[in-house]
Amino acid sequence: MKIEIGKLIKIVDERNSDASINTFFGININKEFMPTVANTDGIDCRKYKVVRKNRFVFSGMQTGRDECIRISLFAEDDPIIISPAYTTFEITRPDLVFNEYFFMRFLSKEMDRYGSFFSDSSIRSNLDWERFCEIDLPSITVQKKYIDVYNSLLQNQKTYEKGLNDLKLTCDAYIENLRHDVTTVAIGDYIKESDNYNSDLKYGSDDVKGMTITKEIIPTKANLDNTSFEKYIVVNPKHFIYNPRTHGKKIGLGFNNDTKTFIISWNNIAFYIRKEAKGDLLPEYLFLFFLRDEWDRWACFNSWGSSTEVFAWEDLCETKIPLPDISVQKAIVDIFTAYNQRKAIAEKLKRQIKDICPILVRGAMEEGG
Repeated sequence: MKIEIGKLIKIVDERNSDASINTFFGININKEFMPTVANTDGIDCRKYKVVRKNRFVFSGMQTGRDECIRISLFAEDDPIIISPAYTTFEITRPDLVFNEYFFMRFLSKEMDRYGSFFSDSSIRSNLDWERFCEIDLPSITVQKKYIDVYNSLLQNQKTYEKGLNDLKLTCDAYIENLRHDVTTVAIGDYIKESDNYNSDLKYGSDDVKGMTITKEIIPTKANLDNTSFEKYIVVNPKHFIYNPRTHGKKIGLGFNNDTKTFIISWNNIAFYIRKEAKGDLLPEYLFLFFLRDEWDRWACFNSWGSSTEVFAWEDLCETKIPLPDISVQKAIVDIFTAYNQRKAIAEKLKRQIKDICPILVRGAMEEGG
């Protein structure tokens, strides 16, 4: 059965008028809700839209550029708020389509490419919701059969993630307890700023990396056309980099935990554990300390400036950390390593579920005739 999407949904424009909700979220290109990385200090949250359980959020911006339709179904009990730029809607015909089945239809590269094709030619490559005309729907009974498979996979993945969060909490709690039981030291006595630049042009565009405010090393998103890499900083294995300019409530910082060397823009600062201090401080333990939300808050509080706030090298060196015996550091790092391994498996599970969704949809369509 073919039916127009407009006949299945209604736009919901519920605002946070009483300012009772202050959890700001957005949607990423994986069609997942995520806490916003923007600075929300001083923002009038009463203008933001409320997202409740079983409500959809859609953004047509940059669909053509990213080849991704940003849409997600909110499944949690506690409501959140999102930017007024998003469209929020609900299914009005549960007798014809399940929320989960409707969402599954958008979890495929084919649908993303379809949306990209219909996006406009503006700089934002917007996709107007009205460009989607019809959707194929099997019977509600057939939908239920395939949704049960999808929900079962989703529940297994969420159960796995819950154990993942427990591991992270264990690391954070252990370090917090150390602050009360172990002498703290300023890291400036243990680290040294790197002055290793790519002056011999040994490394090129394929070696350029960037970092995120979630402390991850990623392929650069910058346009490298006609770029000279002489001033780029060489980042060896076990070396750190950070961006002195703060981003709202987070500090961009990364750790090269790989065996390969890369280069990064000279706007950043690279540093490493001094040779004579390696027996006292593990770089992995130091990075684990930087990953804590408490350190981000402390660093942003101690940054300075006006329109652009800076967390200077001298301020970084004043960071104090608990320094237990090297064997204790290694034990904490081992827990964190297990966390990272489980995190990688969790991300793989997410990708597999997303890849399975088009197969489930196709199976439902074939069974529904």
